[in-house]
Amino acid sequence: MDILVCVKRTPAVGARILLTEDRRGIDTRHLGFTMGPHEECAVEEAVRIAERSASGTSIDTDRRREEGSRASVTVLTVGPPEAAEQVRYALSMGADAGVLAEAPSEECDPEVTAASIVHVVRAMAAEGTVFDLILFGNDSAVAGHGQVGIRVGCALGLPVVGGIKEIGVRGDRLALRRHTATGAELYDVPLPAAVAVKEGINVPRYPTIKGRMRARKATLRTFGWQPAPGGLRTVALRRPREDRPETVLLGTGAGAAPAVVDMLTGLGVV
Repeated sequence: MDILVCVKRTPAVGARILLTEDRRGIDTRHLGFTMGPHEECAVEEAVRIAERSASGTSIDTDRRREEGSRASVTVLTVGPPEAAEQVRYALSMGADAGVLAEAPSEECDPEVTAASIVHVVRAMAAEGTVFDLILFGNDSAVAGHGQVGIRVGCALGLPVVGGIKEIGVRGDRLALRRHTATGAELYDVPLPAAVAVKEGINVPRYPTIKGRMRARKATLRTFGWQPAPGGLRTVALRRPREDRPETVLLGTGAGAAPAVVDMLTGLGVV
């Protein structure tokens, strides 16, 4: 089985997020970068599927023994050359190969991103690498469009299922589970397929020193391609209102007593 995992380079949001002067993007000059939590879980799930295939614990044991090899995991990102950092992190988690589809800008809309992924998948298929399973994060940590997996699946003619919290491989089919407000939905999907997973499907591993060293030395494959402009356009971004605690001095000594009584009355305490 050949598995492709698509990840997105996103700003680490532990610090205060600032906007550019035109309010059409995030000022990333003083931010670190990472991949979103959904995508990190997608990488972890792909590595786990590969590990199960190598150990013979998957339901597809007979076919795996005949092939005598471990499932292969390739990680792909669309973005600037700096996005190779996120691909190498995925390699340090246990992925086998990394691919960078260079894009002219830091933030591509879902249409351009999907077109770039489709271009790479078709180019690699022409060379003999056909992916049985393409994994996505359910939606990105930045925009949250949730469109890329659906667009890629439709363009490639693959069945697409999103919001998945459990994946089982059964021969040439997938057993998928999606949680809902009233229970769970179960899907039986033929391979090849595209699946978008949600955070919580697993707990991503922390890369080992050995994994990080291997990822640092790994050679990434780069695809240079200029996609046509997408149909989505960012008009402006705005920061949500921040509610911060505020301290109000009611007074000092006995003179503060009336203000305290008024405040407690307003709260309904007295």
